Amino acid sequence: MEFGVAQILSVIWLGILTSISPCPLATNIAATTYIGKQIDSPYATILAASAYTIGRTFSYVLIATAIIAGLISIPGVANFLQTRMNQILGPILLVTGLFILELVPVMLPTVSINANLLKKLGNSGIGGAVALGFLFALTFCPVSAALFFGGVIPLSLEFKSRMLLPLFFGVGTAAPVIGFAVIIAYSTRFAGIFFNRLAVIEIWFRRITGVLFVIIGLYFCLKYIFHIINF
Repeated sequence: MEFGVAQILSVIWLGILTSISPCPLATNIAATTYIGKQIDSPYATILAASAYTIGRTFSYVLIATAIIAGLISIPGVANFLQTRMNQILGPILLVTGLFILELVPVMLPTVSINANLLKKLGNSGIGGAVALGFLFALTFCPVSAALFFGGVIPLSLEFKSRMLLPLFFGVGTAAPVIGFAVIIAYSTRFAGIFFNRLAVIEIWFRRITGVLFVIIGLYFCLKYIFHIINF
C-alpha cells in the first residue's frame, strides 16, 4: 500500500511535536549548544544541530525498520496485520492519545549513558554529534515514546514503509532543533525568549494532537470493531 502527502505530513508533524516536547527539547538544545562550542566555525551550532539530528533520524529509522521488518517477516503476523490493521489502529490511537494528553501514566525503562562517554562524544566534533544524536534518540520519554511507537510505527506498518515514513519523522524532529540552533548562533537573548514561548505552544500543540488521536481512535473503533458507523 502506498502512502501519500497526508501520511508524510502526519509523521513530520509527530516529529516536530516530539522535538519540542520538554524532555527531548532540553536534551537537544544542551547537546547542540555544547557541541557547537567545540567546533571552530562561525556556524558551529548549526553544524552541530544538523549532525545531531542526522544521528537521531538514523536511530529512529533503524528502530522502525527492525520492528516492521520483524513483524512483516512472520507470515501469520503479516496476514493478521493485513486483514485486521484498521481494527488494531483504533485502540492503539485511542490509548496513544490518552498517553499524549497525560491522562494515562507511562512507565518506561531508562537508558543510562555513561557521563564520560557523553563528554568524549561532545568533544569529538561532527562525528560525535551524530553519535550523540543516535544515543539520545534511544532515551524515550513518555510523550516521545507514545508519538513514535503509537503513531509512527502503526502508520509505517499499515503502509509497509520500513524506512521512508520513519525518515520523514526524523526530518520533523530536525526542524525545531536546527531552527533553535540558528537563533542561538545569532542571539542567545532571543533564544531564551523563544524557548519560553515554545514551551507554552508545545502544551497546546500536544493537547490538540492528543485529542485528534483520541477522536480518530474512537472513529476506527466504532467503524471497524463495533460497526456502529458506516462513513
